[in-house]
Amino acid sequence: MFKYHSLNPIAKSGIDVFNDNYVSCDVYKDADCVLVRSADMHKLEIPDKLLAVGRAGAGVNNIPLEEMGKKGVVVFNTPGANANGVKELVLAGMFYASRGIVEGINWLNSQGINDPDIAKNAEKQKKNYAGTEIKDKKLGVIGLGAIGVKVANSATNLGMEVYGYDPYISVDAAWHLSRSIKHVHKVEEIYANCDYITIHVPLLDSTRKMINAESIKLMKDSAILLNFARDELVDEESVVAALKVGKLRKYVSDFPNPITVGQEGCIVTPHLGASTEESEENCAIMAVRQLRDYLENGNIKNSVNFADINMGICESVSRIQIFHNNVANVLTRLTSAFGDEGINIANMNSKSKGERAVTILDLDSPAPEGIMKRVREAHEVIRVRVIK
Repeated sequence: MFKYHSLNPIAKSGIDVFNDNYVSCDVYKDADCVLVRSADMHKLEIPDKLLAVGRAGAGVNNIPLEEMGKKGVVVFNTPGANANGVKELVLAGMFYASRGIVEGINWLNSQGINDPDIAKNAEKQKKNYAGTEIKDKKLGVIGLGAIGVKVANSATNLGMEVYGYDPYISVDAAWHLSRSIKHVHKVEEIYANCDYITIHVPLLDSTRKMINAESIKLMKDSAILLNFARDELVDEESVVAALKVGKLRKYVSDFPNPITVGQEGCIVTPHLGASTEESEENCAIMAVRQLRDYLENGNIKNSVNFADINMGICESVSRIQIFHNNVANVLTRLTSAFGDEGINIANMNSKSKGERAVTILDLDSPAPEGIMKRVREAHEVIRVRVIK
């Protein structure tokens, strides 16, 4: 029986994926696995019992990944589960930044309640909110992951000329990308040529404030910048300064903060990107399925701190999962522990990611506790799980 704890409300459709072998617990430190959305886990102690964390969403800045890795706690996210919801809001952002939609609505709300001639006055006022169409305009998509590909393809269908930049594009993303999209090799090409620029990359040290004063200088004065990924990807103080002098036309962000909210030229939404019923359900279902496959079979998919590994459904007599540092001769020493006792390893898989690795062993017979003690105490071993 596994215990799970939810640090945030999780869609019922996801919780329903758990079967009778799982029970909800109210105490975080008693849980075998945790589900989380936005709760800050950096301030929480990592219990020795905790095996896995399922993030119902893509971003994992609220989770202490390094500390989790050191204790052999696998952290999953759900890339692509909320991609359509974010894509739709990005497209909406292009529309309401191109036309004076937000400004026009604000004017009507401020004037109309006390104006019996609001229709006539609106006809006079509407010239102040005239905008441009997006058809035949150039859109630059920085980052061609699950969301970026959907945005690029949809924009193509709307008649836009789309440029895509991603030096690390995956094979799966490339297969789903429309052939009409121009894949550029330098992000500066997007800055210089595009009327709209939307960013869809993870927040890393290498991407923090990648949109800055220098990159803004390369952009068209009429450019519209959209940020539905992370606010820290953009030097927003430089963006506000550029808007004030007419260097940028609009900045659309889904991350409210004191720098941008209320500033002229900034359209800020209250972090609505994945806030759809469908996205929340998709993320919850995907997170729980990944947790179950890991807890029951040891398989890892979409982990952000350990390599993906798959040994299928556990049908062997015994399955052992070992988390260890990614150094030479560890596997040799671990497998020798079983060989020395005459226990045959029927199947094995080992994958590494950075400084750490995970190995799964399917055995033809149960592993005696003496051997398991030897494996657990072996140098460079982080954690050992007996799955069956």
